[in-house]
Amino acid sequence: MAEPLLALDGVSIAFGGLRAVQQVSLAVQPGTLGALIGPNGAGKTTLFALVSGFLVPDTGRVRFDGRDITGWAPHRIARAGLMRTFQIVQPFAAQTVRENIAVGAHLHEPRRAAALAQAEQVARRVGLTTWLDKPAGELTVAGRKRLELARALATRPKLLLLDEVLAGLNPQEIAEMIPVVRGLVHDRAGSGMTVLMIEHVMQAVMSLAAHVWVLAQGELIAAGTPAEVTRDERVVEAYLGHGTAARLRAGAA
Repeated sequence: MAEPLLALDGVSIAFGGLRAVQQVSLAVQPGTLGALIGPNGAGKTTLFALVSGFLVPDTGRVRFDGRDITGWAPHRIARAGLMRTFQIVQPFAAQTVRENIAVGAHLHEPRRAAALAQAEQVARRVGLTTWLDKPAGELTVAGRKRLELARALATRPKLLLLDEVLAGLNPQEIAEMIPVVRGLVHDRAGSGMTVLMIEHVMQAVMSLAAHVWVLAQGELIAAGTPAEVTRDERVVEAYLGHGTAARLRAGAA
């Protein structure tokens, strides 16, 4: 097996007396699309913040692309090829969609004309071509989610962390976004990347992810294929409450 693109070794962080992430170890293989799931408050976004440099772990190490990046600043991690999106999308509302995407492109491209040209290519990839010269503030929720994705893609990441990119979308918008996310890894042009996504929409997790990690109360409680983790009694209990797995077994008997 190839060396993992991302490897966490015993990563933990506490805020006061609250242990938000506890001894999490996992490995993400290159060229894969994986999902990090768990109930609200499980520590998923905190774990993304630890990986992307917005938080520094109290203990444990983070390795990316063969290097120990523990404690690196977010901009340094981004330049190394690891980028994340955020649950709450905050575009530069008065600027055009093209200009917003170009902000990401400027991480590696200092020339404005080249960054704007790259923004157009990225917009085509996420379905925002018709919005390129309109103010970002006019986008719908679904459009803003695509813009957040586009800005991250414009940085040319090797690993992309997607934090609930489907949150707030209706069923039709989710169905339209799933092929976009799948195309990030399975790119016909050969420029696919590695994706790790936080997601509550299980339809998307089952459809997209080859491997799933489950967090509950800051701890990694299960890992495997989507089908495997959804059958795990610990996962059922974490989502639906104490005793649920036993009741479901009894009901099926």
